Amino acid sequence: MRIALTGEALIDFTAGEAGTLAFLGHEGGSPLNTAVACARLGQPTGFLTQLSTDLFGERLMGFLQKNSVDTSFILRSGAPSTLAFVERTPQTNRYAFYTQGSADATWAPEPLPQLPPECRFLHFGSISLLQDPAATRIADLVAANRGRRVVVFDPNVRPSLITDMAAYRKRVAGWFGMADLVKLSDEDAALLAPGQPVDALAADCLAAGARAVIVTRGGDGATLWRAGRAPVTVAAPRVEVVDTIGAGDTFTAGLSVSLLAHGVERPEQLGELGDDAWREVMAFAATAAALNCTREGADPPTLEAVHAALAKEENTAVASRS
Repeated sequence: MRIALTGEALIDFTAGEAGTLAFLGHEGGSPLNTAVACARLGQPTGFLTQLSTDLFGERLMGFLQKNSVDTSFILRSGAPSTLAFVERTPQTNRYAFYTQGSADATWAPEPLPQLPPECRFLHFGSISLLQDPAATRIADLVAANRGRRVVVFDPNVRPSLITDMAAYRKRVAGWFGMADLVKLSDEDAALLAPGQPVDALAADCLAAGARAVIVTRGGDGATLWRAGRAPVTVAAPRVEVVDTIGAGDTFTAGLSVSLLAHGVERPEQLGELGDDAWREVMAFAATAAALNCTREGADPPTLEAVHAALAKEENTAVASRS
């Protein structure tokens, strides 16, 4: 296991025809999507959560195993599975979550699991941080691994689940301080720091302790900030978008997979990586996310598909210059 993720695993029910109550179920949850994406992109990946023994939990366990995600750290519970209902709009997605007392929200391992020495990245974030006991134990797990592994934080803000946004923003500031790499969408940034320029929020993250901050802007690409360095921006590949569910999760996975490919295994190496290498890392992540968007639901690409897309883009760029 080179990459570990912790957090929720749920069933996404996506709306069918507008105006109806027809929904189609998909395995999902931001951390689960990211775990599957990391595994499909070729890195040994493990998932730490608690799954229900109900029919949805069995489906989630089978899905993870089918995608070669290490499930040896997963606990089981008779509590129900988390369910999410998603209504797609042309610009974004609207969510309704059913999480109270669910298996993943009540994850509380004692003692904390010990990650194997070869694990170099630990991801946390999303709605798993909104309910105890899981939120507290996830923070404990991150604290226990801080400095020993590259900690990646993706808040994946879901305002429909947040009853006190001001209090939540204060908690997020603490989570920024626990992370080495922070990945935000522009929507996350607008919710966490309304009216504040994105570069100011990135500066706050860096001041809190993060070594690198990346903000994605959908089809407009992504920008990296590091302390004392100029921002680095990459464009997003142009694709015919079918669905944006899981795009951000796939981008986050692509970052860790590509950083490992560039030899990054310790937190301090995030600041040592040069601009050109970071551009390659973000281009890889953006291409993986774009390919995910060409299919229905969260359906991350394989490593071979991403390499083929990058090669095609490079060939096109060379032809246009000649």
